[in-house]
Amino acid sequence: MGEPPAEGRLSRQRARQRAIAADVMADGSVRIEALAEKHGISLMTAHRDLDALVARGIVRKTRGVVTALPSSLVEASDLFRRGRQHAEKAALARAACAWIEPGHAVILDDSTTTLQLVPVLTDKAPLTVITNFLPIIEELTGEPDLTLIALGGQFHPWANSFMGHMTVAAIRDLRADIVVMSTSAITDDICFHQTQETVDTKRAMFDSAATRLLIVDHTKFERRALHALAPLTDFDHVIVDWRTPAEHVERLRRKGVGVTVAPAVRGR
Repeated sequence: MGEPPAEGRLSRQRARQRAIAADVMADGSVRIEALAEKHGISLMTAHRDLDALVARGIVRKTRGVVTALPSSLVEASDLFRRGRQHAEKAALARAACAWIEPGHAVILDDSTTTLQLVPVLTDKAPLTVITNFLPIIEELTGEPDLTLIALGGQFHPWANSFMGHMTVAAIRDLRADIVVMSTSAITDDICFHQTQETVDTKRAMFDSAATRLLIVDHTKFERRALHALAPLTDFDHVIVDWRTPAEHVERLRRKGVGVTVAPAVRGR
């Protein structure tokens, strides 16, 4: 059976918005008429899609032209992140799944890397999944063998997740077997993020889990962000992809960090 019409429309709309965001970010600025023509949609539909992207802090609309916002929020946007390093994230998710056992309570952060775990989680059921990331909540809703705990609080559209004081308070009342998280940047072998709200929420997740697992693709070693979360030595294990330079892997191991290099997933 195919997906219900409403779900199908929503899925197509999200895919189209991701494609439009990618076009704008690739070119810097694009005329709205050109986007409508390229994606085979009306000008009105193009404006609706762009209004959604504007609300999420991804683009700016001015006089018939849409421009990518040159800010850290563009890098943080989940729409932007979902379009990056698909093969690497799939490999990281496959490797991370080996750390999850049936019966575990698992915290998943609001990273598009952990989102790749969703298709394989049912193989580990029964599980309790705790997350603040709306796409994971939507994907897991209705899964019969998974108990879903959705963390509320203030919704941040640019990250498509719930963060802040109420979210942190909810996390502190929980104790999980494992947290699986990613990071925006690694500088001096320390995890960094663009906003303090992100750091506060992830720190609460980190503190509430017995085992802390970090999964990062090779590009994170090339980026910078403002707010520090934790050094890699604080994690129980770090999983990197096969494209991570050997110098990073060797340096971390010399520091006593447990590192697994996830191989490429065949067929990708």
